[in-house]
Amino acid sequence: MDGETQISIDVLTSLSQIDPSDWDACACPEATGGRPLDPFTTYRFLHALEVSGSVGPGTGWQPQYLVARHEDQVIACAPLFAKGHSQGEYIFDHNWAQAYEGAGGEYYPKLQIAAPFTPVTGRRFLTRPGWEVAGITALIQGSVQLAADHGLSSLHITFCTEDEAIAGEKIGLMRRWSQQFHWQNHGYADFDGFLATLSSRKRKNIRKERARAQAFGGEIVSLSGDDLAPEHWDAFWHFYQDTGARKWGTPYLTRDFFNIAQDTMADDMLLCLAMRDGQPIAGALNFIGAEALFGRYWGCTEDHPYLHFELCYYQAIEHAITHGMARVEAGAQGAHKLARGYLPVATHSLHWVRDAGFAEAIGRYLEAERAAIDQEIEVLTAYGPFKRAQVEEQE
Repeated sequence: MDGETQISIDVLTSLSQIDPSDWDACACPEATGGRPLDPFTTYRFLHALEVSGSVGPGTGWQPQYLVARHEDQVIACAPLFAKGHSQGEYIFDHNWAQAYEGAGGEYYPKLQIAAPFTPVTGRRFLTRPGWEVAGITALIQGSVQLAADHGLSSLHITFCTEDEAIAGEKIGLMRRWSQQFHWQNHGYADFDGFLATLSSRKRKNIRKERARAQAFGGEIVSLSGDDLAPEHWDAFWHFYQDTGARKWGTPYLTRDFFNIAQDTMADDMLLCLAMRDGQPIAGALNFIGAEALFGRYWGCTEDHPYLHFELCYYQAIEHAITHGMARVEAGAQGAHKLARGYLPVATHSLHWVRDAGFAEAIGRYLEAERAAIDQEIEVLTAYGPFKRAQVEEQE
């Protein structure tokens, strides 16, 4: 766009201050008549978080949505939050906070552009088609200026795309690498076709795990859209609450989130449940994108060998193969995913730190961390479950 184009930036404290169609025209322009690449920056997902009280007062996630306009048209937006802690981000900066506060600074509040509680790579600088360059530039400059004007320690853009990371780095933000595990669909006809690409030992192990898991004494069902009912969410809430309490201390999502999602996002979700005598005893929640299935939450009321792997990983692979999806993203961390066909991939984030000396120290740390991440991905890939020829073909 013309360098003289005038773009204004507004900060919204609620999505109710913008028309859903204006937000989604930037967040998921590819979804006209179909699915978005992922649902995590759509109006319906962010609005469900806000209305349910999963973000907002008392949560440490205070909405400060950025909206860029050219004349009267919304041309870009970003899911920006003022953060009072570093929970629910999955790009860990706790050590940064400790170092900053140990030197006498106040790390919190900070600003975060993110899909809350969601370690999924996706666009964070949401632009209407044709406004990519001007929109991204305006959003980065606007968010940095907002942090500087309020004397905040830092700005973080987590799980952005690689293209966004490159663009942000050129503008002066610090780029950070991390890694997680994804399963890639190489045109498999069925689950056995996938297994055929694994080494004999890994193939046998997975078959044994699936057999043990499916012998729990009931049946496994996969539900989406109209098949989902309130009683399924009642059961899953108990699973989620138990897992959340053990992992994070307090579950991030409220019970109301699932009620709202039932009304507005049922087609975006796949719930895999282990049922016995008509009652769910375990479940895994996935979100559905245009090209990928995103594993998010798991929980159970009974422990059964390998049932976690079956519901979270193998059922997701089955669904992806059946529906011709390119990959399954299994969330943050978990080297145990490697033996089940999920290989390491790089993820990206961007960071701005107000204090020049602290920024320089973080920059040195990030250079060393990147080298370690690159080496880790190389080593883990080499130890993956695939036959050697298959790995070389995938590379």
